[in-house]
Amino acid sequence: MTDPLSRIKPDVRRLRPYSLRFEAAKIKLNQNENPWDTPAAIKQETFRRLENRLWSRYPEFVPTSLIERLAKFSGWTETGTLVGNGSNELIQAILMATVGEGKKVLICEPTFTLYRQVATMLGAEVITVRLSSQLSYDVPSMLAKIEEAQPDVTIICSPNNPTGCSISSTDLAAILRASEGLVALDEAYIEFSSQIAIDLLRDHSNLVVLRTFSKALAMAALRVGYLLTSPELAAEISKALLPYNLNCFSQTAAEVAIDMYQDQLKPRVEAILKERDRLFDEISSIPGLEPVPTTANFIVVRSSIDPRKVFDELLRVGILIRDVSGYPMLRNFFRVSVGSPPENDLLIESLRNILATRDI
Repeated sequence: MTDPLSRIKPDVRRLRPYSLRFEAAKIKLNQNENPWDTPAAIKQETFRRLENRLWSRYPEFVPTSLIERLAKFSGWTETGTLVGNGSNELIQAILMATVGEGKKVLICEPTFTLYRQVATMLGAEVITVRLSSQLSYDVPSMLAKIEEAQPDVTIICSPNNPTGCSISSTDLAAILRASEGLVALDEAYIEFSSQIAIDLLRDHSNLVVLRTFSKALAMAALRVGYLLTSPELAAEISKALLPYNLNCFSQTAAEVAIDMYQDQLKPRVEAILKERDRLFDEISSIPGLEPVPTTANFIVVRSSIDPRKVFDELLRVGILIRDVSGYPMLRNFFRVSVGSPPENDLLIESLRNILATRDI
């Protein structure tokens, strides 16, 4: 009998699965989540709207009501808007619709590892450009690589996970002009940064923008993402989405979140930004730690001691962070999400204690 594993593509066999080891901790600062839960007012209104919903019936085939709200919320067209089971599903849909054997995907490393994984699973060649030594986008190198390789898809995460750097509208426009293929801009953390995509969408038909409800909108558990692009591209990418990909509960909660964003969610985003700046300043004052400027709700930090030791010591006091030392260029780094003020206070105190004893 032939070994069934021999039917798995060799490149897939060589991949490490995308995973996150579970660690129990009182304070969870490892996944860039919103430190505050979805407001009670949003939950209550969601439950009210769902009270008489028949669970035996499928959700809308096209979630028209949610798409109408998303178009108004983002300032884009309804026909150029798609929704997904998290933005990860939409990343996969873009790549499924565009790449396979003989196709090329350009990414800038270090970045979100799912891009490489999905592209490789589909048989594409992944080509890379490193960030600068300051962990910012090296746009001249990106443009040179695009001219040389003309990738079918270029993926840019802005703000970038895990480094927090953003790309400017001027630089993104230059990349769009230079690219014969699609440019996918992953804006999972855009509410914590400056928004640049909508004007560029109007002028560049090869741009695809991805956003999520998981971070600023505090709905990571419900898995809602959305995509903005030209109506023509949206129609083609939609073919890679499974029918009824977003359940009725998530659809309804997302509608309520948009309806109540200004009153219930935007003040919390502003509070996270204030805490981000405070946390950055406090970490900067700790000898042996060097935080990298960020435009997201997390900070990547260069450490004078082994990041794994920092991870273990923090976990010992109930704080879970992300060890990113296995990423390209980040051998001496760890990443922390911005928590609530009390969580950040304990993190700062614990980091001071750990670094104070580094030579003992």
